[in-house]
Amino acid sequence: MDIEKQIEFDKIKQKWKAFAVTEWAKEKINNWSFCLSESELRRQIKDTTDSKEIIEKLGEPPLPDTMEIKEALSAACKGDCLTPYQLERVEKILVSVNRLKTYLIHGKMYKNPLSGYEEDLDGAEDLRDEISRQIRNGEVDDYASKNLLQTRKQIVKCEEQMKQKAGQIMNTNKKYMADNYYTFRNGRLCVPVKKEFKLKIPGSVIGKSATGNTLFIEPSGIARYYEELQSLKISEENEIYQILYTLASMVAARAELVNNNIVVIEKLDFIFSKGKLSINMDAAEPCINTDRRIVLKNARHPLMDKNTSVPLQFEMGNEIHGIVITGPNTGGKTVAIKTVMLNCLMAQCGLHVTCETADICMNSSYLCDIGDGQNITENLSTFSAHIKNVLQVLEETDKDSFVIMDELGSGTDPAEGMGIAIAILEELKKSGCLFLVTTHYPEVKEYADRTNGIINARMAFDKETLEPVYKMVIGEAGESCAFYIAGRLGMPGHMLATAIRSAYGEDAVQDYQFKEDNIINRNNKGSKIKKVKKINGNINLRNKYNRGDSVMVLPDKKIGIVCEPVNEKGVLRVQLPSKKIWINHKRVKLHVAATELYPEDYDFSVVFDTVENRKLRHDMERKYTDGIIEYKE
Repeated sequence: MDIEKQIEFDKIKQKWKAFAVTEWAKEKINNWSFCLSESELRRQIKDTTDSKEIIEKLGEPPLPDTMEIKEALSAACKGDCLTPYQLERVEKILVSVNRLKTYLIHGKMYKNPLSGYEEDLDGAEDLRDEISRQIRNGEVDDYASKNLLQTRKQIVKCEEQMKQKAGQIMNTNKKYMADNYYTFRNGRLCVPVKKEFKLKIPGSVIGKSATGNTLFIEPSGIARYYEELQSLKISEENEIYQILYTLASMVAARAELVNNNIVVIEKLDFIFSKGKLSINMDAAEPCINTDRRIVLKNARHPLMDKNTSVPLQFEMGNEIHGIVITGPNTGGKTVAIKTVMLNCLMAQCGLHVTCETADICMNSSYLCDIGDGQNITENLSTFSAHIKNVLQVLEETDKDSFVIMDELGSGTDPAEGMGIAIAILEELKKSGCLFLVTTHYPEVKEYADRTNGIINARMAFDKETLEPVYKMVIGEAGESCAFYIAGRLGMPGHMLATAIRSAYGEDAVQDYQFKEDNIINRNNKGSKIKKVKKINGNINLRNKYNRGDSVMVLPDKKIGIVCEPVNEKGVLRVQLPSKKIWINHKRVKLHVAATELYPEDYDFSVVFDTVENRKLRHDMERKYTDGIIEYKE
């Protein structure tokens, strides 16, 4: 189980790491765990206190990062040539060492024990001064050696001579030049010559323009200067390498001393990071005991805002090894048990705690069961996850352990969960460990009342405002306050009476003070289910289109005449130029009403029937006939 994550100590470590400078200290914080040696723990806490005091008096120490210097030292010890940048990192660390020595020396005025580390630091002034003299702004300085200074002066002189010569050639041969400036091509000084005058300027063609009309020629008179310049630059490069190798060998010779400085810097970085964290959290030095006693005064959760969190008063030990905490949901039970364990774990890690005062015992292990632990991938329900975790806790528990469990026995049938909760408490009691548990079961409260070594505690709750007070009262059992909360939120009295009667019996109903009996007003706004609208009985829709209306059929925008109006299915029949179609009324738009197109009592059979059908209908009206009227789509 990941205890640090469950109680949020991993977040404390993240805050702690932010105050470290070196990667070594950050990695050490990542892997840091609680001390099992009393002498080591007391030393760690003393370091935290000393670092906090010196920071408060002198400010934060000038601690440098040591990552790059380690790489430079490794290269120097292998005999590699160090770059000017690497040498500047060496100089920077030596400057930081001197500043840190000065800082610690000032700490001696306050008789701070950490000031003694000053004697383990050596600024190696000779090496620092030598690097500072020869390396400047990421380059080897001109005055690093007489030969380098002389060579660079000759290089500058040669370059000036080349430019002067180029200027003379251009002035003398202006009519052959394509422009009035010289340029460098491929590292060579060239003059721009018109293509047709190529032979007028003796020299080597180095390049040409994009159009090809201009040639860039290095005049013969300049070529000899170029050869001299290259020779001087080779001499300069050789001199630079000689200086860098000399400085690298000096660094290698002092590598052990510099490494010792790095070790001290990293150690101090770890120590001072604890002091910075203490100042940031406004923490205090805890007292350590081995008597299985925990006493916290005005404790608060280290990740909560000091201005809003309610201080916790907590005490256990001597004859009391277990506390059963009860109270309403959101009353602060989980925060309370996390606050206790976090402060204990921080103290045993050598950190200061977020309490006014604290007397904390050393523990062999910190164990907890917090959260539902539900895991779909492992097919674990909330209850299964709880039990699996609880069994692991019980296996690892001994008389020097500190255990916290949240919502003991939850996630299953209340009667069975209550029995399991009491069985777990029995096992914790047998182990002799210190433990804090939270629960809602009244039977568990009764068990704590009648069992030696276990007491009840409750989280206070204001029944009038329905707000938790976030104060723990040790020695008293709490209640869930569900009925009070439900009543204040408007649950009717008859419902509350039913709930209380079911939970505690008729006598409990008589004892409960009901307010006026609210009535539940049901919102009968009709069904929200959307149903298909029926055409049947909708007179307006049936009369929407009349026979003979000119309509537009969408989306093709074809014009047709209504043959048959809308039926019970919402479909009408339209005569198009070449055929008759059935179509939903939503796809039709009125174009011109029939009353505007035809006179009253107009015979629409003239429009919709064939000549044969009209004759046959006329015969049917006068006499019997065997003919059949046919309609074509």
